[in-house]
Amino acid sequence: MVKIRLRRIGAKKRPFYRVVVADARSPRDGRFIEEIGYYDPTKDPAVIKIDEEKAVRWINNGAQPTDTARSLLRKTGVLKKIHEKRHTPKSTANES
Repeated sequence: MVKIRLRRIGAKKRPFYRVVVADARSPRDGRFIEEIGYYDPTKDPAVIKIDEEKAVRWINNGAQPTDTARSLLRKTGVLKKIHEKRHTPKSTANES
C-alpha cells in the first residue's frame, strides 16, 4: 500500500517535514517514491507547500494519506478540489 506521509528532517528540537509518497512498509525517514511538498511548523504561521497536481494524481491512483498528511492536504485545499471534481454533476453535450 502506498501512503502520503511526513518525513522528518531538521535538527533536534527544530522539526521540518517533507511530504512524501512512500510504501507503507518503508521506515518513516527511509526510502520514498516521490516528494510532493514540505511543512515547517516552526514558523508563525506554519508554512505548508504542497504540489497540488502531484498530490491529486497520487490520491487518484490510490495513495492513502496519514492523519497528519490528510490534515495538511485539507488546509491547503487539495482534498476540497478532489471532492469537487468527483462530485460535480456531468453536463450533457446537447446543452447550449
